[in-house]
Formats: sequence, structure tokens, C-alpha cells
Amino acid sequence: MERPRARVAIVGATGYTGAELLRLLLQHPSVTVTALYAREKLTPRVSTVLPALTGLCDLPIEPFDADDVARRADVAFCALPHGASIACVEALLARGLRVLDLSADFRLRDASVYKTWYGAEHAAPARLPEAVYGLPELHREKIRATRLVAVPGCYPTASTLPLLPLLAAGMVRPERIVIHALSGVSGAGRTPAPSTHFPETGEGARNYKVAGTHRHTPEIEQVLGDVIGAAPTVTFTPTLAPMTRGILSTQYADLAREGVTVEAMVAEARRYFAGSPSVAVLDPGVLPDTLWVRGSNRAMVGYAVDARAGRVVAMGVIDNLVKGASGQAVQCMNLMLGEDEGEGLRGAGMFP
Repeated sequence: MERPRARVAIVGATGYTGAELLRLLLQHPSVTVTALYAREKLTPRVSTVLPALTGLCDLPIEPFDADDVARRADVAFCALPHGASIACVEALLARGLRVLDLSADFRLRDASVYKTWYGAEHAAPARLPEAVYGLPELHREKIRATRLVAVPGCYPTASTLPLLPLLAAGMVRPERIVIHALSGVSGAGRTPAPSTHFPETGEGARNYKVAGTHRHTPEIEQVLGDVIGAAPTVTFTPTLAPMTRGILSTQYADLAREGVTVEAMVAEARRYFAGSPSVAVLDPGVLPDTLWVRGSNRAMVGYAVDARAGRVVAMGVIDNLVKGASGQAVQCMNLMLGEDEGEGLRGAGMFP
């Protein structure tokens, strides 16, 4: 007997991640999008604010009401800004829904760390132990069993995936890890600002929130700590690049012993990611390119060894809106619903 489709709602449907969620879910064979909510841009027809959906989706965008969501959906995605998700998530969990939160509100397990980096007391600290960090390649089984997934940030996804196999196998040292990641401008969200205005981004590249000031730093450290048992201290530098989508992350780490080859790292990474519908490990000598994953839920990782310096260069690329946000959320939903993890997500990147 065919399993009935799960009913899905999106809260925060008009931002970039909400729009990407809707694009992916409308093509998903096992779910039906039944309701869309937002804090603004309310309209009788979603295509008014997302014209790409003309003729594909005629749902209205309505003001959020937890009781209404509970009547119309089994699963809810919250694509709201940091700080705004907590009350929404709490209300939906109380009504028995499964919830996937794309903000940072439930990613950090320590409420004091959240306060340090996000500048406010966490409004629901008792929920933090319940939330599962939604990186399937690390927490697959926990995601299957939870009602609340904290979908990872884009930089932590791109930066940690190349390092996880190496740290798990003891090939690199966790001390002195340096991460440099370039991101497309869509990572800043849909609300315009001078720093993301096209004339000021289209012909240049700039670092921002450097020297341990970017909010994704503790999230990266927490993920790496899940592998090695204690969170390391990393140096993380983000760069805004003149492109719409994509992240290229480059990680530098000291070799744990002499003689570790690129071939050995590639073999270990392929073993570590075996069965993943999303992660591809490139052959030795092949360097990842954001163009290869654009528009897809794929992540590509590659490795090089600087033998002279005794360091590894571990590289990763993702589409920040897909594997870095909405696609990863759908990947987690698949696990929560008992579906194939890659359902609706196996498409190749848009090339060129």
C-alpha cells in the first residue's frame, strides 16, 4: 500500500531559504505543501511575491497561527530570522508537529554560548537538549528519532564536511585549524543592505567579521568537537564573493603524522561518506568548484597535502541555499519521515 503524503507547512516562506524550500518541496514525491506563512508580504497568492512559482503554486501567504498550522500540517519548516524562531518552534512542538528550524536558535547546545554570540538570553533553554543538529553525515540516526532538527548554518556545513573524515581517522591535529570560506551574496538574505547592494558586491570581494567574531565560529567548533570529543578553537575568516550562490571553504590543518597521502585521505573520506546521497569526494588532484554544485544539494570535497609545511588543505563546495540551508532541511525531513534520505534531492548542479 502506498504511504500517504506528509503534509508540510513553511513558516517564513518569502525569504531566500523559504523560497528554496518551496521550490524543492513542490517537486518532492512524498510530501504535499499545504500552507505558507510569513511575518510580512502577506498575499492571496504566493506567486505575487515569488513570481517564479506562477502556475506552479497558488497557495496564499498567511499570518502565522500555530493552531492553524497544526490543523493543516504534520511537519513544519521555520525559516525565520535568529531570535524569531524560538516562539514559533515552541508553539508547534507543543501541538505535536515535527519541526525543522533553519535559524541558529537551536544549533548551539549551551545557552550561555548562545547568549555570548547572539546577544540575548535564550528564550527556551530547556529545548536545547532535545534539538538534534541536522548534519545527516554526522547525526543521521539521531535525526531519524527526533521531533526537532536544528538545521546547520551554511558556513559550518561547508567547513566541517571536509574535516570530519580526517579528524575521525586521526589524520590531522585539531589544534591550529584555520578556515577560510567564500560565500555568495544570497547568504546575507533577501533584505537589501549597503554591503550587499549589487554595485558594491558585483566587482569586489571583502572579508567580514574576522578574527573570531563571526557567529558561525562556535557552531563549527561544536561540530568538530562531536568528532574528537572536545571542541577545538579554530580561526575562521569569511569572505563575501561576487556571486549569488555558493560557498568555497578551504581548511588548513596540521598533519598528525608523516606520510599521510592525498590518496589515503580520499579513501578515508569515501569510506566515511559511503551511502550519503549528497557528498562526493573528488579524485586526487581535482579541486572543487562552486559551479559544480550550484542549485543542488550536493557537497564536493577534495584534498591536497603541503608536504613542505606539514599541513593538509581540505576543500569543500556547496550551494549555500540548498545543502547550506533548505536542501539540507529536506534531507533531514526525509530521515524523520522514514523516507530515502536523498528523496527529491538527487539532481545535479546547474552547469554552467
